[in-house]
Amino acid sequence: MKIFKLDAINSTSTYLKQLSKETDVDNWTVVSAEYQTLGRGQVETKWISEKGKNLLFSILIKYESLKIQNHFYLNCAISLGIYFALLKFQLPKLMIKWPNDIMADNKKLGGILIENSLRNDRIYQSIVGIGLNVNQKDFSEYPFKAVSIKNLTGTKIERDTLLHELINSIRVQINFLKNGEFDLLHKKYKEVLFRINKPHMFESNGKIFIGKIIGVSESGKLQIEDELENRLEFNFKEVKYL
Repeated sequence: MKIFKLDAINSTSTYLKQLSKETDVDNWTVVSAEYQTLGRGQVETKWISEKGKNLLFSILIKYESLKIQNHFYLNCAISLGIYFALLKFQLPKLMIKWPNDIMADNKKLGGILIENSLRNDRIYQSIVGIGLNVNQKDFSEYPFKAVSIKNLTGTKIERDTLLHELINSIRVQINFLKNGEFDLLHKKYKEVLFRINKPHMFESNGKIFIGKIIGVSESGKLQIEDELENRLEFNFKEVKYL
C-alpha cells in the first residue's frame, strides 16, 4: 500500500484520478492531504475542513469482476469499513446515514464520495474519497450539524494511526464484496442505518410526510414506510430529512 501525503491540494480524488490516467497506479494507493481547496461531498456539495485537523484522503480500489448492478454493496463495504474502525472510540449513536454519511451523536462525523470507472457492465476501479472530522473542535460555520471524534471523546487522535486502521478495516469489507457476500454486507449496513424503524418527518417533491426508514433496496434506494403503510422508494436527493 502506497500513501502519498500532500500539504494542500484541490482534491485528493481529483489528484488520484489524474495520477491513475498518467501511470499504472497500484491497487490500494492512497492520497492524503492536510487541506483541500476544492473538497467535494455528494452531488458537488463542498466538504469543509480545518487544515491539519482531520483526515482527508482518497483510495484507489481495483476489481476483477464487480457488476455495475452491485454498486450499492460497494457503498455498504466502504461505509461499514469506516464504521467498524471507529467502534473502538465508543462514540455515541455511531451510525451510517444513507447513502454515505457517518454520523455520531446525531451529527455528521464524516462523508464518502465514490467515483466508479466502468467497462461494459462492470466497475473496474473506484476512487473513494473520505473526509472524517478527527481533531477539529469548531463547526459553527458549517451549514449542517457536525462533530469530531475529539469533540466526543475529549482526546486528541493520532491521525496517521487512524488512517491505517481505516484503510485496513475497509479492505476487510471489500474482501466480502469481492467474495460476493452481498447479503452479509446488506444486513450489516441495515443494522447500523441512521433512524432505521423510527418515525421521522421527510420532504419529497415539496410535500412533507411522516414515515419510517425500513431499509435500502438492492439498487440502493432508500425505503420508507409512510403513515398509511405504503412502501416508498427514493433515489439520492429525491427525499430529505426534516
